[in-house]
Amino acid sequence: TLPAGSSPYGITTGHDGALWFTAIGGAVGRLDVDGTPTLFSLPDTSGTPAMISAGPDDAMWVTLNSTGTIGRIDPANGITLHPLPDSGCGPVGIGADATDVWFAEILAGRVGRIAPDGAVREFDLPDRTARPHAVAPDATGCWVTLWAGDALIHLDELGTVTAEHQFNDGDEPHGLALGPHGTVLVALESGYLATVTPDGAG
Repeated sequence: TLPAGSSPYGITTGHDGALWFTAIGGAVGRLDVDGTPTLFSLPDTSGTPAMISAGPDDAMWVTLNSTGTIGRIDPANGITLHPLPDSGCGPVGIGADATDVWFAEILAGRVGRIAPDGAVREFDLPDRTARPHAVAPDATGCWVTLWAGDALIHLDELGTVTAEHQFNDGDEPHGLALGPHGTVLVALESGYLATVTPDGAG
């Protein structure tokens, strides 16, 4: 049970084996293996916490949707906020590879990468109205769902589109995860879970 108004949203496994989650009400939470929750309050100006991911460092990383900010949560040293150049970009999906943290800017039609030291690189998508939603980094770049574009794309480390899979109109891809043997799993708002093979994504 969480405090009233917490509104838990995103969830992931942390480096410590605990479950970490966002609370739209203004906090990031940690659920220990015995079920004990701990909430880390965010500054009032930080924005709406959306999705969360374990980073390439020992910290947790979170998208703060309403202020265009990426947050880094280190239980030992507190919370560091990294405002993005476009405060209205609406970051949502987030995930890490071996060196950086990738994120989707749903309102700006952009995908970005942030290093543990806070250095940011952003990549404009060919269709700025496609509303990128979820990200799933892999060894060569990052998969991204395009909610309004009804598509799944793959970007290389420089932000170039290297693969694309088009779904049907109205499928509205949202959630995203890497599966076994290079497959990609995509949750479609139309009511289906799609499995895309590497060949099929090309």
